[in-house]
Amino acid sequence: MATRYWAVSLPVAQGSSASALWSRLQESISKNAFDTPLYRFNIPNLRVGTLDSLLALSDDLLKSNNFIEGVSHKIRRQIEDLERVSGVVSSSLTVDGVPVDSYLTRFVWDEAKYPTMSPLREIVDGIHVQIAKIEDDLKVRVAEYSNVRSQLNAINRKQAGSLAIRDLSNLVKPQDIVTSEHLTTLLAIVPKYSQKDWLSSYEGLTSYVVPRSSKKLHEDNEYALFTVTLFNRDADNFRIKARERNFQIRDFEYNTETQETRKQELDKLTQDQETFRSSLLQWCYTSYGEVFSSWMHFCAVRVFTESILRYGLPPSFLSVVLSPSVKSEKKVRSILEGFCDNSNSTYWKSEEDGGGMGGIAGDADSHPYVSFTINLI
Repeated sequence: MATRYWAVSLPVAQGSSASALWSRLQESISKNAFDTPLYRFNIPNLRVGTLDSLLALSDDLLKSNNFIEGVSHKIRRQIEDLERVSGVVSSSLTVDGVPVDSYLTRFVWDEAKYPTMSPLREIVDGIHVQIAKIEDDLKVRVAEYSNVRSQLNAINRKQAGSLAIRDLSNLVKPQDIVTSEHLTTLLAIVPKYSQKDWLSSYEGLTSYVVPRSSKKLHEDNEYALFTVTLFNRDADNFRIKARERNFQIRDFEYNTETQETRKQELDKLTQDQETFRSSLLQWCYTSYGEVFSSWMHFCAVRVFTESILRYGLPPSFLSVVLSPSVKSEKKVRSILEGFCDNSNSTYWKSEEDGGGMGGIAGDADSHPYVSFTINLI
């Protein structure tokens, strides 16, 4: 799929027609740049309004286009991130079931949604408001998903870090802990390469350790987790002696209710994350189609407005979209320029080409014809 297109309009010479110009352009592109896909961009006769209104609208078109394009790309990136995290096979994005590139190359104006008799400013402002609302909705939905994901990640980090700092609750079972009126079980974090030292010395660290009571529960790359049972009155003294031997005693109290609550919280967060992710992904699919459709209608208004300002009234121009390869760009530009008369060509040369004025609306593409780039990605 091509991801970059040029939206172009060419003036129709007096006595000629858009159909005749289209045939000549097709022939020229086919002969001199055969690898360049070329399509008509069918724009209806829109309401022109006054020259002042067109000039005022033109000043805002580039800025509005950057905003709409930015929202489109933001939603696309969100879709790609969600698909990657979900393990979903990436599918081509669509507008009402039509792939986005086909929607552009076979564009049909939606008269029901954007009546052609509406003022151009009203159409553009309506599109801008719609896209701004979608962007706000995206921010809220992403924030909800990110919040749940952050909570889940925080819990997972606690359970996946070093034994010296991680949550030990899922490593210790009720039968590992001895708790009575006189006895208690402590959890010792022993450096991985000091396990023999621990096993040979823990019974003698203090006077009231239960012999052969130490049991290894878990081991990671740095530490091993051991239990040790001793008399309650000796616990504080044992902590001090253990620390002197570089053994860390972790504070831990096993509580069945707390463990169950934590498990339920984790299960709920995991389920919530999946629900939010699935909901957000489906919303993004739908919203991307809405944004892309609105963007293409905006591009049609932009081509129409720039063409009237450049070629004058009555509207007489051919609008097309094409996707030249990088190596063909210069040749295609030359072909397009050949369809403009010399006065137009000189007047609309870019400053880099040694001409006078640049293009309308501060567009980066300054040529003797209307031209701007549509980046799908």
